[in-house]
Amino acid sequence: MASKPEGGRLADDPLFQDTHFVVLDFEGTTPRGAPPEPIEVAALGLKHERGRGPGRTGFSFTSFIRPPAHAPITPLGIAQTGITMRDVAEAPPAVTVLHALDEALPEPPLLLVAHHAPTEGSILYNYREACPRLARTRIVDTLLLAKHVVPGLDSYSLDTLLAHFAIPQPAHRHRAMDDVTVTAVLLRTLLTEAAVGHKITTVAHLVRVASRPPRATQPTQLELS
Repeated sequence: MASKPEGGRLADDPLFQDTHFVVLDFEGTTPRGAPPEPIEVAALGLKHERGRGPGRTGFSFTSFIRPPAHAPITPLGIAQTGITMRDVAEAPPAVTVLHALDEALPEPPLLLVAHHAPTEGSILYNYREACPRLARTRIVDTLLLAKHVVPGLDSYSLDTLLAHFAIPQPAHRHRAMDDVTVTAVLLRTLLTEAAVGHKITTVAHLVRVASRPPRATQPTQLELS
């Protein structure tokens, strides 16, 4: 059942005006029998501009990441992203890169944004000691937001949503900064659609219908027992 409108306008929510949205994307490689490892990360900051919606803040971050020895980039991964082992050979490891990104984050209030956020959430959880702020920050998932704003589509993949809203494909799809940039456009488009239909009226409403709680804030089995 769709959520009922809560009244008011999202742009009038003081918390929405203050919140820094950081759109995040990883490109990765998945070794057999092990979790995915990042090989590239990008982040882009957005904040509400009255009368214009979320606009870029100047915060951005991008870096190659050298994967561990057990997780080389596969031929399939190279075909998808164009990133080769030569590109990442001299890059810092994930611990170093994610710590640097964590240190560079804007001050709260802060929300992360990603498309199909479990991918980003899993990597952040696995490296939570290096990036505690990132790992403990809620992620607004543009896939969940799209399902709330435009229900009934056959697919909610990023490519399908770009086509649905006539958003041009980025020049280098499946590269982190290009995917972050186009996800930022999608976020702005979805929030505009939501505002017109009063489908999202506050940041609390946005968080409730379109975010995923970070795993790092959930109790472990040991804590539950």
